[in-house]
Amino acid sequence: MILRYCGRDFSAEEISHVRHLIQRKPELNRAQLSRLVCEEFGWLRPDGRLKDMSCRVAMLRMERDGHISLPLPQKKNSNGKCRPQITEVSSPRLPIMTPAGALGALVLKQVVKPKESRLWNELIARYHYLGYNPLPAAQLRYLIYADPHLLAALGFGAAAWKVAPRDRFIGWTPEYREKNLHLIVNNARFLILPWVTSRNLASRILAGVAKKIPADWQACYGYRPVLLETFVEVERFTGACYRAANWLHLGQTQGRGKLDRYNLQSLPKKYIYVYPLHKNFRSILCSA
Repeated sequence: MILRYCGRDFSAEEISHVRHLIQRKPELNRAQLSRLVCEEFGWLRPDGRLKDMSCRVAMLRMERDGHISLPLPQKKNSNGKCRPQITEVSSPRLPIMTPAGALGALVLKQVVKPKESRLWNELIARYHYLGYNPLPAAQLRYLIYADPHLLAALGFGAAAWKVAPRDRFIGWTPEYREKNLHLIVNNARFLILPWVTSRNLASRILAGVAKKIPADWQACYGYRPVLLETFVEVERFTGACYRAANWLHLGQTQGRGKLDRYNLQSLPKKYIYVYPLHKNFRSILCSA
């Protein structure tokens, strides 16, 4: 029996080993157990650090599927699933209708401090149609300002495991996809605040973040992504801002979940867009 969690295959023996580790180490909490499992299995990020966040999610899914029993969480709102509190800081502001070209310099501020993180979470929970969920695995979040106004929020996380039009566009094998998927980053959230109706703002933000994110990702995770991807719900949006920012339209999804390999989920169909961050992205993604 082979089960896949968070991009890694686990054999029945490995899952049994995880179960026995939990039984032998009852004093360890969930975070400590995930680090121990990473050490024992050699589950590492490309920069050599433990892939403990992915391991923690994998173990939660193992427990959900009935394979292991984890210790109780130390915090009541474990795993960040609690809806952010809505406060005055995210309340609507005066309308901003200035065209993007007249707004002056845009500042793409990476979310680092707890106060910034709470604001980002709250804005997404309050105004984004998908609501707030923790972004999976490696991630970067941004707040976009045109002094002194807050205009937008973006979030980037792990790429979809398998997307047929994207995979044909890249031309990689399943083996290279498994090895190099971390080099693709998914634009999971893009929110222009509802009181901002600035013409061409969205495409200007997308163009700016495409220049900024490779170095930011390198600084945070020790490697540079070579391709961005995003999924735009067909019945809600046209994807015009992505096309205006020179993203490439590859087709549509089949209406399955991001991690669904067994046709178990039915979701809205979405346009697929990608943006190359490196001129040789195909050769990088299709190599060892």
